[in-house]
Amino acid sequence: MNTPIERRNRRRQHDSRRWSEQPWRAWYSLAIWRGEFGLRAQQLARQPLCERHKQRGRDVPADTVNHRKPHAGDWALFIDPDNHESTCKECHDQIIKAEEMRGFKVGCDIAGRPLDPDHPWNLSRG
Repeated sequence: MNTPIERRNRRRQHDSRRWSEQPWRAWYSLAIWRGEFGLRAQQLARQPLCERHKQRGRDVPADTVNHRKPHAGDWALFIDPDNHESTCKECHDQIIKAEEMRGFKVGCDIAGRPLDPDHPWNLSRG
């Protein structure tokens, strides 16, 4: 059976494993990121709307700051404001996570060619 308690315990185990394998996750708790005047608050003040929705012509409030290039423990990338983008939770948890898993962004030009230079089609043309 999949009770709420079992789901909560699985989620806690998963989070614990991720924290031990990726110690930089603790950086998100630091004042430089999370504080009232931290990098997260600065980014959301600078761009209060979801940049992904804005590209599609919709204004949706942003509540999450994404790292354009995943920092994977690189402090300079973590704190670089040029590496931050304002997104809504939905875009961050669905679109961006899927792109990270896939290794390239979705989207194409008017001729149907992928826009992302890291797309396998573009890499095979090099």
